Amino acid sequence: MTPAEQVVRARLASGPIGFDVFMDIALYDPDVGFYATAGRAGGRAGDFITNPETGPLFGALVGRYLDRVWHDLGEPGDFTFVDVGAGPGTLARTVLAAEPDCLDSLQMVCVEVSAAQRALHPDRVETRADLFDEPITGVVFANELLDNLPVRVVEFADSAWHECCVDLVDEHVVMVPTTLDQRSRERCEALLPDVEAGTRVPLVDAAGSWLERARSALERGRVVVLDYGATTPELADRTMGGWLRTYRGHERGSDPLTAIGEQDITTDVPVDQLPPPDRQTTQAEWLAELGIDDLVDEGRRIWSERAGVGDLEALKARSRINEADALIDPTGLGGFSVLEWKTE
Repeated sequence: MTPAEQVVRARLASGPIGFDVFMDIALYDPDVGFYATAGRAGGRAGDFITNPETGPLFGALVGRYLDRVWHDLGEPGDFTFVDVGAGPGTLARTVLAAEPDCLDSLQMVCVEVSAAQRALHPDRVETRADLFDEPITGVVFANELLDNLPVRVVEFADSAWHECCVDLVDEHVVMVPTTLDQRSRERCEALLPDVEAGTRVPLVDAAGSWLERARSALERGRVVVLDYGATTPELADRTMGGWLRTYRGHERGSDPLTAIGEQDITTDVPVDQLPPPDRQTTQAEWLAELGIDDLVDEGRRIWSERAGVGDLEALKARSRINEADALIDPTGLGGFSVLEWKTE
């Protein structure tokens, strides 16, 4: 039995808990949660790969996006980039290395709940465990954050919506149907007026609350979210395993109620449960607008000129091609939804 499962079982001694409460313990408990102990993005030593870990190209493109917003806002002297769910700070490092035009005005902030991950952040950035309370001018950026925020799970059965909670049955940790509050029931009926028995979908209350807070943290600027996106009806057409996944050591993990605290838990984000964004596109399209093709062509030119030397500059240039392929792959990272909310 894992330490996180021991914590879960202690909570269940008082009765069932929501799946969101279970997920919060499994991922974020400060002593036994996945992110507090070993879970992290990265290469061989990580459990999953996110955009920044593909290489420096993504950070260079985010730097271009920051320049675009900075210019749109009139090139303010105080311009803040907040990377929420920053992990070890890889994105901040690569943005700084790209030296965007706004660099002299740029304040970099990495927000990360895991103390172990915060300890890895670069010296140039401010490290925080939570968002600002005071308004800022700049960009609040969340790369694969919302899919990790705790979700409630609801199921349509016996002509009504129920909440799927976690409980102990015959000493096994299982999901059981419980009564759903009226407000949530009405919300489900509005999202899915015609649904088959046995359908399960997530309710992303925590994601909605996070987004509201992120937008309120901006006096002027943008909130940008990159994540697995879908609609609630699309998720309803899948089994629960089609939208709720676990990862460990770069491979799909087991049932989320097993190996508690030792594997990542992630869900596709139903964007129709969030406030309508000012803009929505795919990651591949977003990166194309920021000039990924130009940077790849530049990499090919540098590699052609310096392949015989084989120095670090040449190797970085050649790496851009593989990085770009991963970032724009429509069946992988390139298929992410990019959602943007503006505050002027």
